[in-house]
Amino acid sequence: MKKYLILIAGLSFFTAVSAQKIVKTSELGIFIGCSYYIGDLNPTGHFGPMTQPAGGVLYRYNYNHRFSFKGCLLLGNIQGDDARSNSPSQQERNLSFKSYIHELSAEAEFNFMEYKTGSAKFPFTPYIFGGIAGYMFNPEAELGNQWIDLQPLGTEGEGTKGGPKKYRLTQISIPFGIGMKFSMARRICLGVEWGMRKTFTPYLDDVSGTYASPAALAQNGSLAAVMADRSISTDPPASRVGSERGNGGRNDWYSFAGATISFEFKPREKPCYSYY
Repeated sequence: MKKYLILIAGLSFFTAVSAQKIVKTSELGIFIGCSYYIGDLNPTGHFGPMTQPAGGVLYRYNYNHRFSFKGCLLLGNIQGDDARSNSPSQQERNLSFKSYIHELSAEAEFNFMEYKTGSAKFPFTPYIFGGIAGYMFNPEAELGNQWIDLQPLGTEGEGTKGGPKKYRLTQISIPFGIGMKFSMARRICLGVEWGMRKTFTPYLDDVSGTYASPAALAQNGSLAAVMADRSISTDPPASRVGSERGNGGRNDWYSFAGATISFEFKPREKPCYSYY
């Protein structure tokens, strides 16, 4: 028993001493990349033709050579369009949308290899990350030359008497992904990463359930029925009431992918270069 206690005490002392050698640092940087979404109007298209530019800023706190904590403010644009689909049924449905995504996230990063910006000993590493984010979105669709906000219209009967509640435009998501970090200079870190966001809504694209009746949609204004059913079919809209408009059993996803470049602030403590 004494041997185990001595071993634990020795490991604790070694860990404490090692931790003292690692100087905690902070970085401020930018993100430049792209964004896209996976949902009813783009069911499988990772990095497809509807991928859009994205950007943002980040702050990273490097706790040690393995763990970092990161805060990000990102802005992207997601789009979907049935007309670009290879599916005849989607082409027939003829729905489309776009939406800006404003995201504020808190994430933890784990480096598979020890990494330190400015170090010749630990110059690069693959990493994974995960966390929590709050985001805002607002799906719009084009009518003529005008973009129309879809959420206020309740295109699937949301907000009508006896219908479901309207979905919220500010929600929570779970970001996670993979990346690589490279030390480019004494205080400059270059990274590339790809992250998916698990959401808890099927309405990033304003498409989820069934076609509502024109009479119910009239409660939300004259535009509601027009934007709800944009099918190219010659069948009367009443014939589609209650039929599937989207997959209500599956929530949408969105993604940010790109490059980061960050500048490490000069640490207050002097590092032990024999260790770094």
